[in-house]
Amino acid sequence: MKPITLKRNVTIKAIVTPRLKDEATQQLQNALNQVDVQIQQLDFQGKRAINEVERGAIKPLGPEAQQQINNIRGQVESKKAEFLQQKNQFLQQLNQVTTWEMSQEIVQGQIESDFEVAVGDNLLERMNVEVVLEDGIIVEIRGNP
Repeated sequence: MKPITLKRNVTIKAIVTPRLKDEATQQLQNALNQVDVQIQQLDFQGKRAINEVERGAIKPLGPEAQQQINNIRGQVESKKAEFLQQKNQFLQQLNQVTTWEMSQEIVQGQIESDFEVAVGDNLLERMNVEVVLEDGIIVEIRGNP
């Protein structure tokens, strides 16, 4: 019987080095800064939209204009909550990076890989494969590739 091709997830691990720790810290700091900029832009755009409604409305503000303003505020607050949740996740990740110890292995993610199996192969062994990196260079492949 011919072998068949299947797909599996391959775990990518990295050995913690000063370079990896610095790069991860820098990426997370950049992401945090980007979220802060997005929050500032959102606040600015929200204020500008509210000012436009207020300028175009008759004084005192009628119920329709007030409803538009409330809708804008609600949208801004909803989006801001998303950004703050994202920022909190980045802060948690940054906190994790600070606890990494040199030479420790950390999981960086998974990639999908094709592999062939034939009658008599141990499928469980073939499914469990890890690639270990050190500063982006493969230093070990674990399992039965």
